[in-house]
Amino acid sequence: MNNGYEQLDSPDKGEGIFAIKQFHRGDIVMIGVIEKDNIENHSHASQMGKFRYALHGGKITKVNHSCNPNCGINLNITGAHDFVAMQTIEIGDEITFDYAMRNYTTEYFPYECRCGAGNCRGSITGWKSLPDSFKSKYKGFVAPYLIEIDLRLNELAHH
Repeated sequence: MNNGYEQLDSPDKGEGIFAIKQFHRGDIVMIGVIEKDNIENHSHASQMGKFRYALHGGKITKVNHSCNPNCGINLNITGAHDFVAMQTIEIGDEITFDYAMRNYTTEYFPYECRCGAGNCRGSITGWKSLPDSFKSKYKGFVAPYLIEIDLRLNELAHH
C-alpha cells in the first residue's frame, strides 16, 4: 500500500520518514492511530491532555523533529495526531514536525538539536519554552490542549 511515504536512513538522525509523493498545504500526510493510552511521558509519547500521554502506532513514531517542520498536528476523530502538511512537501523531502507541537515539556531530550534548520533553536523544547514567533507560525498546526494550557496560564497570571 502506498501511503505517500517510506522509512529511510536520515543523515545524523538514524531513520526518518520521506515523501514518495507530493503533498500540499493542508493535506493529511500521516493518519495517527493510538497504540497505547495513559503512558508516562517519554521521547515517543504524545501529550493528549494536561496529564495524559499516548503512544502512536505505525511509522508516525519515526518522524523526526525539525525547528523548521513541514508538518503540523491536527487531532483526528479518535483523538490521535494526524500529521498535516504546512507547506508543499516534494518527493524525497523528509517529513518532519516540531516536537513542541505535541508536548508542553520535553525534558527527555538533553542533547543538542540536530535538525540542521537555519532557524534551529539549538535544543528540542516543548511548547512551554517555544518562542512566541514559533507559536505564531504554528497556529492551526498544534495540539489544541497546548493552546488551552497557555490560555489558562495567561488568565492566572493576569489575576
